[in-house]
Amino acid sequence: MGPATPADSFLSLHAVRIFVRDVDRSLRFYLERLGFRLVIDTRLQSGERWVAVSPPDGTAILTLVAPGPRSAEYRLIGRATHVVLVTADVAARFQEWSRKGVRFSSAPRLRRIKYERRDPAPSSSMLLGEETPVWGGVFARFRDLDGNTFSLVSFDEVTHAVEAQRRAAAEKLEAERRVAHELEIARQVQSRLFPQSLPALKSFEYAGACLPARAVGGDYYDFLNLGPDRLGLVIGDVVGKGIAAALLMANLQANVRSQFAFAVEEPQRLLEAVNLLFCDNSPDSAFASLFFADYHDLSGRLRYVNCGHLCALVVRSDRSLHRLSSTSTVLGIFRQWECSVAEWRLEPGDLIALYTDGVTESFNEADEEFGEDRLVETLRRHRDAPCQSVLASVIEDVRSFSPHEQHDDITLIIGKRREAEA
Repeated sequence: MGPATPADSFLSLHAVRIFVRDVDRSLRFYLERLGFRLVIDTRLQSGERWVAVSPPDGTAILTLVAPGPRSAEYRLIGRATHVVLVTADVAARFQEWSRKGVRFSSAPRLRRIKYERRDPAPSSSMLLGEETPVWGGVFARFRDLDGNTFSLVSFDEVTHAVEAQRRAAAEKLEAERRVAHELEIARQVQSRLFPQSLPALKSFEYAGACLPARAVGGDYYDFLNLGPDRLGLVIGDVVGKGIAAALLMANLQANVRSQFAFAVEEPQRLLEAVNLLFCDNSPDSAFASLFFADYHDLSGRLRYVNCGHLCALVVRSDRSLHRLSSTSTVLGIFRQWECSVAEWRLEPGDLIALYTDGVTESFNEADEEFGEDRLVETLRRHRDAPCQSVLASVIEDVRSFSPHEQHDDITLIIGKRREAEA
């Protein structure tokens, strides 16, 4: 028993050799009279010319070969090729090619093929004489310029099956093209949902990025202008991936932006309103983790609500680490939902990182996760660089650690309070 054939292996009839006396003369015949297309006309390293043609439909090709006059192949010129061409209408093709000078042995005629069924009993070979039609169709034979004979047939069942396969393949390609086009539009639309400008602050620099695992994803980050000297930092992760998660992400973003006027003085009211809207506008199984922070530029005070999201990481100027842990559960599960607001003060030189699990849960070939420890190590190593550079370094380290296909959205916000001026 041979080795198993892979399920996705490809097998197709590629080429049939046709022996001719003059390649150029025969090439004109197949292109001009039969309407074939030229597949290739080149010289091999051996110096031999390789010319191949193909009918308008199908994948098999005819290779036109001019053998030497003394070769065994030369004696095969002008014989039956046993090549069968299938067309939907033999009569129409006969009339078209006849007008172009193609020589047919006879006019198209109907032929019905039958088979004789024998007694299925192994001990009997008696011919029952029962004949059952297999298929019927019109056929004709024609010759090329060298007398090579071909069959032109129109099989009812075969033609219909081939045409059905052709249509199915064309429809599949068109459907795939439409899906790819629609996904590209969705990607462009979602990219516009992320911040398009960064409100300027005196004491705080920041940067953010989202890299969806697919064309679109369910991660969300935002920078909200909460008024003079105030900035809202938002990062969220909606359950799921792909189109469904992207729609939920857009819903969450709309909820946050429509309600953030409450955030300046009462961030808990903002999150309670967002949770209620998310419950009303999402399926029962939908939920999202979210981290919201209100940064005050003059004091460095950070008021935050962590709704079941990963801990924000603060790397102090002395390289020590502080985690901003959860203050409530995720959004979208409970209509009766409360949260508490916590505070933290960023000192000059402190760096803060908000991220989704696509960062820490990226895994390598040994199924090891990138993890929080590696993230903290990268933040410490690059903490003195500008925020955009720190962000790029984290993404580069994650991708180097996990070079295979990305399985989850990667979203990251890096912020840093500037050092006090001397």
